[in-house]
Amino acid sequence: MQEKKNQRSFFKMASVAVMMFGFGYLLVPLYDIFCELTGLNGKTGVTTESEIAAQYQPDKNRLVTVQFVANNASDMPWDFKPLVSTMQVTPGQLTAAQFVASNTTHTEMTGQAVPSVSPTKASRYFNKTECFCFEKQSLAAGESKEMPLRFVVDPRLPDDVKTLTLAYTLFDVSNKTAAN
Repeated sequence: MQEKKNQRSFFKMASVAVMMFGFGYLLVPLYDIFCELTGLNGKTGVTTESEIAAQYQPDKNRLVTVQFVANNASDMPWDFKPLVSTMQVTPGQLTAAQFVASNTTHTEMTGQAVPSVSPTKASRYFNKTECFCFEKQSLAAGESKEMPLRFVVDPRLPDDVKTLTLAYTLFDVSNKTAAN
C-alpha cells in the first residue's frame, strides 16, 4: 500500500517537474507575443513607408515631442548619441532622425542597439520604417558612422501622451558576431 502511494507521489512530482520545464521553455516566446500585442517593455512596431502612406493621414492639428536618448551597456566603449535630442513631430507623418556612433577603441567592434519607448502605453503607436537597430553595426578602430532612423507616430496615439522617449542601449556583440 505504501509503495503504491510512493509511486503516485513520484508520478505527480515528475508531472509537475515536466510541466514546469515546459512552461519555462515557452515563457520567452509567450512573453515576446505578449509584448508585441500590448506594447509592453517598449517594443516598437516595424512598418514600411508604403504602408504608412496607405494607413496614416497626418494629424496636422497636433504635435508630439519625441525625445531621443542613447546609452551604452557597461562593456561598450563607443561614443553613441543622437544628433538631435528632441524634435516635434506631426502624428502620421514620416520623420527622420540621425544617431552617430564612434568606435573609440583600437580594434574593430560590432554593436547592436536595442530600443525602448516610454511611456509604455505609447510604444504600440511608434513605428519604425528604417532603423540602425535592425542590424548589427560594425565599425573599424577609430571609425564613426551616422546611423539613420525613420519613423512615424501613429495618429491614434492617445491625446494625453504629449511626449515620447525613444531610448537605445548599445551593446557590444563583437564576440557573438565572430562566433557566427
